[in-house]
Amino acid sequence: MVSKEFLYEYLNAYSPVAQESEGQKVWTDYLYKYVDEIHHDHYGTAYGVIKSGVKNAKKVVIEAHCDEISWMISHIDSDGYVYVVRHGGSDQQIAPSKTVVIHTRKNGRIKGVFGWPAVHVRKGKEQAPSLDNIFIDVAAHSKDEASEMGIEVGNIVTFDDRLFEMGDYYVGKALDNKIGGYIIAEVTRRLVEQKIKLPYDLYIVNSVQEEVGLYGARMIANRIKPDVALVTDVCHITKSPMYDVKKDCETIGGNGCAIEHTAQNHRQLIEMFRECGDENDIKYQLTIGSYGNDTMGFFLADGGIPTAIIATPLKYMHTTVEMAHKDDVESVIKMFIQSLKVLDKKTTLLK
Repeated sequence: MVSKEFLYEYLNAYSPVAQESEGQKVWTDYLYKYVDEIHHDHYGTAYGVIKSGVKNAKKVVIEAHCDEISWMISHIDSDGYVYVVRHGGSDQQIAPSKTVVIHTRKNGRIKGVFGWPAVHVRKGKEQAPSLDNIFIDVAAHSKDEASEMGIEVGNIVTFDDRLFEMGDYYVGKALDNKIGGYIIAEVTRRLVEQKIKLPYDLYIVNSVQEEVGLYGARMIANRIKPDVALVTDVCHITKSPMYDVKKDCETIGGNGCAIEHTAQNHRQLIEMFRECGDENDIKYQLTIGSYGNDTMGFFLADGGIPTAIIATPLKYMHTTVEMAHKDDVESVIKMFIQSLKVLDKKTTLLK
């Protein structure tokens, strides 16, 4: 499978929070030929290992998260309409008119749609979609009929949009952060095919449950106990309508990967990224970022694991039309490879 085919298969596989196995299978099936070992923890985080052959080798992690935002069924009313709560940071404002897939225990996947009253009958002040009023129509006429379809409280619901390309952008759902899973797999492939030998054991980690509390990263950090963890996730492209660049920083699609400066990002690693970018003509941008990514899972584990993030700038995060510029994705890949080659030389973190 070439990397573009893998990208589409992986991004289009379902991997909602706490049910990531379909996406993880695609990811591990691609990764296995490039690593010495593949493992899973009890909650579904998958990771491959490239052994250095060095005695008592240091451990370095590159990490992304594979879970996508979703919904969970909380109620089915007497007319068969389905009500949901967030399962991750799903956005209720984009829900009306979207097609969804309900993942049932009994009957597999069931189609549904987020309904909304027609424009002709909405009188007076417009009511905004909220967690209190959005609902899913599954073409059932009663609660019993919905139940016979296998729909029940606790079912996970995902949007059904597919990945596509528009100009220089990849567009679709769950680029946050399955584009990161693609990136670390592609880094692994290039390291192996270019015969780049690293003086430490490399752990390629695709963690679960980031969207509900960074849980997968927290668990795997305590399992692997790495010496350094390099994370990739997404950040906001702010050079688009309705952002305030004075507060959110100016991040532009196509201008390269983003280096974040929040407290958990270790200063030596930030400086390493910048030097690697400058020395290898890799475009990068600077942002203050946020605390809401898996760096926090490593930062607070095992007495404090040195960590930092290289982010892919993204438009329309947590919608079904997230957009990542192809050049930015490539810059993240290149930044990882160059950084891994000099990590032991440009920092003291593996001493």
